[in-house]
Amino acid sequence: MEIGMIGTGNMGRILIEAFLESGSVKEDQLIITNRTLEKALDIQRRYPGVYVAASAEEVVQKATIVFLCVKPLDIHPLLQQLSSFWTKEHCLVSITSPISVQQLEAAVPCHVVRVIPSITNRAFAGSTLITVGQRCSSHYQNYIETLFRQISAPCYINDEITRIASDIASCGPAFFSYLLQRFIEAAAAKTSITKEQATELTSNMIIGLGELLKKNLYTLPTLREKVCVKGGITGEGIAVLEKEIEGVFERVFDKTHEKFKDDIEKIKKQFGS
Repeated sequence: MEIGMIGTGNMGRILIEAFLESGSVKEDQLIITNRTLEKALDIQRRYPGVYVAASAEEVVQKATIVFLCVKPLDIHPLLQQLSSFWTKEHCLVSITSPISVQQLEAAVPCHVVRVIPSITNRAFAGSTLITVGQRCSSHYQNYIETLFRQISAPCYINDEITRIASDIASCGPAFFSYLLQRFIEAAAAKTSITKEQATELTSNMIIGLGELLKKNLYTLPTLREKVCVKGGITGEGIAVLEKEIEGVFERVFDKTHEKFKDDIEKIKKQFGS
């Protein structure tokens, strides 16, 4: 089955590389394009079997499943541009969280799925958040789920939790990367450890933590209990965190939801809904 990718920016490229390197998609199955065509050609130089289409229209004409990997406010103009090329046999896959499958189904005659990926999918890890349109056949639903299961742990979500699920699965890596970077910088600033040493130790620590959780050796609470022994040094550090971090993540989620609502209102005006 031919798979099209319109948009080869950050997330589009991550999906392309993950699909190809996991073996879930073959190079000769993939048809890609980008507004700046050089970005698509750069991918082709690495994966010579990938076909670079000259336009989005060509992608829709040649592919059966079409991923739209563009910015939220670019989706509606793109759908209008491609309106005469969609058929009932196509499956449109959007990776944009503020646009609902209902809005997409109102704009195109085909099967619709929304899949919100994460940068962690590049390592064939993390979650992908799936919402299926009412018109989507079980054939396409199963195909998309199987495709993403090879690079992630698919999780079906409804619109009510789209933003918070995205904050955790998709934004979470950036949030915690920032916290870890601050952790490293503080270690280097307060002691004689070098930034390079602190980075290596922190990277190994977080990988090890992930492995403990992956192997179900501990839960987050039981892991903390194991490390944080009564009267120990770790407990002193935890006491500082408990005091200083109070309300921080609530405020983070307030801000992300505020931006999400703003995006939704702008998109509603575009779609007339």
